[in-house]
Parts: sequence; structure tokens; C-alpha cells
Amino acid sequence: MTPPDDASFLREAIQLATASVAAGGGPFGAVIVRQGQVVGRGQNTVTRDCDPSAHAEVNAIRAAARTLARPHLDDCVLYTSCEPCPMCLATSLWAHIPRIVYAASHEEATRAGFDDTPIALTLYGAPSPAACTCLHHHPLPEAAQPFDAWLAKQDRVPY
Repeated sequence: MTPPDDASFLREAIQLATASVAAGGGPFGAVIVRQGQVVGRGQNTVTRDCDPSAHAEVNAIRAAARTLARPHLDDCVLYTSCEPCPMCLATSLWAHIPRIVYAASHEEATRAGFDDTPIALTLYGAPSPAACTCLHHHPLPEAAQPFDAWLAKQDRVPY
């Protein structure tokens, strides 16, 4: 069972992801929460910014770190619309984020053409890092909406 606050923050991340698609970005959104308050939001802006590191989670971490004026977010929670890719997971760990809650699975991202499996296999020998206890999957019925919007978008820029 997903705690009410988790579901609320996850829904915000999903809404950010769907809005990102409409604005020409990728179907990913994230929020960083400290003591029940959002301190950072991010959307995927890889193609808009011509920046392969501009994933939603990384953008949210950057925003939260600026808001809090510190690089370590050890008292924060990352809520993300989808299971973090290896880069986003590593960035979260570098930021000392102790808890990451995500809605859509790796398989859902792969369905929409975002397959980081080769990278994950190279880094940790599996599609997902089984040993990472900070990751918490909380599926929601609307978790697929950003990917459905992405697949329906005729002028999307694949990457």
C-alpha cells in the first residue's frame, strides 16, 4: 500500500512527465521533497537542451540542491515518474538521497523506446540494481500516461 503522501508526490511527478511530453521533452518527471515540502522539480529536457544528462531526476536534484544551497540531500526523498536509469540512480546516490520512490517500471520505459538495459547490464549485471535498498516501486494506475503521450506524439524527437 502506498502512503498518501507518496501517492500525491508520485502523481505530481507523473503530471510533470506528461507535461514534459507536451512541451517537447521526454516522458519523465521528478520531485524532491524535504519535510513534506517540494524543494525541487524536474522534467526531462535532453532534446530541448541538447544535454544527454538533463534527465528529470538530475534536473530535480540540481533544483533542490540550489534551493537548499547544498549538494547533499540526505534528508530528502526523490519521487520520480519512472524507475531511475543508471545515471539518475548514481546521481541520487552522489546526492546522498536515502529514499527513491518511483511509479513506472523499467519495462514500461522500454515499451516506449527508452531501453537502458545495455547500460545497466554493463554497470551492475542486471536490468535493475537488486542490491539498492533505497529504491521503492509504488505502481499507480496512471504511471503509463507519460509513455502513452510520448508514443502518441507524432513529432517526438527520439533519443
